Amino acid sequence: MIRPDLTLPLPETITSAHFIGIGGSGMSGLARMFLDAGIRVSGSDRADSDNLRALAAAGATVHVGHDAAHLHDADAVIHTGAIWPENPEFVTAKERGLHLIHRSQALHWLIGGRRLVSVAGAHGKTTSTGMLVTALHALGADPNFVNGGVIEQLGASSSSGADELFVIEADESDGTFLLYDTSVAVITNVDPDHLDFFGSEDAFYDAFVRFGDDAREAVVISADDPGAQRVRAALSHRRVVTFGRAADADLRISDIDTAGGASATLHHSGESVRMRLAVPGAHNAVNAAGIVAVLLTLGHGLEESARALEGFAGTVRRLEQHGVARGVHVFDDYSHHPTEVRAALEAMRGVAGEGRVIAIQQPHTYSRTQHMYREFAEVLEELADHTVMLDVYGAREDPVPGVTGELVSGAFDDPAKVHYVPDWQEAADYTAQIARDGDYVVTLGCGNVYQLIPQVLDSLRRTPGA
Repeated sequence: MIRPDLTLPLPETITSAHFIGIGGSGMSGLARMFLDAGIRVSGSDRADSDNLRALAAAGATVHVGHDAAHLHDADAVIHTGAIWPENPEFVTAKERGLHLIHRSQALHWLIGGRRLVSVAGAHGKTTSTGMLVTALHALGADPNFVNGGVIEQLGASSSSGADELFVIEADESDGTFLLYDTSVAVITNVDPDHLDFFGSEDAFYDAFVRFGDDAREAVVISADDPGAQRVRAALSHRRVVTFGRAADADLRISDIDTAGGASATLHHSGESVRMRLAVPGAHNAVNAAGIVAVLLTLGHGLEESARALEGFAGTVRRLEQHGVARGVHVFDDYSHHPTEVRAALEAMRGVAGEGRVIAIQQPHTYSRTQHMYREFAEVLEELADHTVMLDVYGAREDPVPGVTGELVSGAFDDPAKVHYVPDWQEAADYTAQIARDGDYVVTLGCGNVYQLIPQVLDSLRRTPGA
């Protein structure tokens, strides 16, 4: 992992940019914005993907695999913190004295001085950002945006709009959300994570306090989440807008119904309106309340804001259905923290009705798994009828002895509710053997677990019902 150096000066102009890891959800969206700005774009990633092919079709020069030769005409090299320092393109860029720019700095450069809404939080920020962008479009606006996931209605994770407003998902994982000149700061929740970077929970909370207080116009923050309330108590900002179930929330939500999609009543300044969403889950109703609070802050009315969210169809890899085989529905979700897994499984329960929920969990990073394996086991055992446990997706980290998927499965109180299967084909076959008509299977994790779904569907078609 490369710790970003945010003190490095940014170039006044960029004519040709090379992206290391261009296929990632955030990096691919940023690369498209650079293309929209008329900048030559090239990039590389370790494997081919739909994102690479889409960027190639849009005019970027893309490569599978990393090689110093790919930098032939770049004057700026854009990277994430997830690459290794030994990456040949990164090493060559340093040797040549090219501008090495962390992705957050590239986004900051792209935003310029435009009015910025930054959506941050330990969980829910991709969905919340997608909700805000979708609602703004429904209200007739045309914002610029960069999100961490593809917004279903728009078919993109980023776009250059005609308006002055710019909306981004602001990543707290490496502290870079503090880089932006934010006008409206949105904090969905504050659940300590990424302690390998921050070093302590206090430092994690302090970063969110600074993020909120640095906002030029307003802070929109959860009134319910304990971590957010800890941050709220420390804020000195002159304008703080709260949302949630709490009786004293500025935008209060009540009467949440999760049958089918999700619906709830919103209350603000003596006015109430019923909001209906196409996406499932109580957590999405609360996310939507936060976005209505943002829209109110931007000058829109309560009823029009609630109506503008009704068409939101979700973001890719957030409770996304991939197929049905033998009467078994197969979903995928990006959840990689116990709080997110809980929200996803509670929403899945609302969708499944009388059907069983079978979770296929891929723990993400050795540090998080080592720190939270008991919490993962607790929520999976409580909310899934059965869990198929894969091995850890290490991402940027080296393996840690003893930290595997078996560490999580071994923490279950009832071993009959979990099965540790490190081999993917065996995991797909085992899932097909235990699944029956009416069940709901959901893959959970922000690594590459979604790539298992075709194998699960194929195994379901080949295997008789349980």
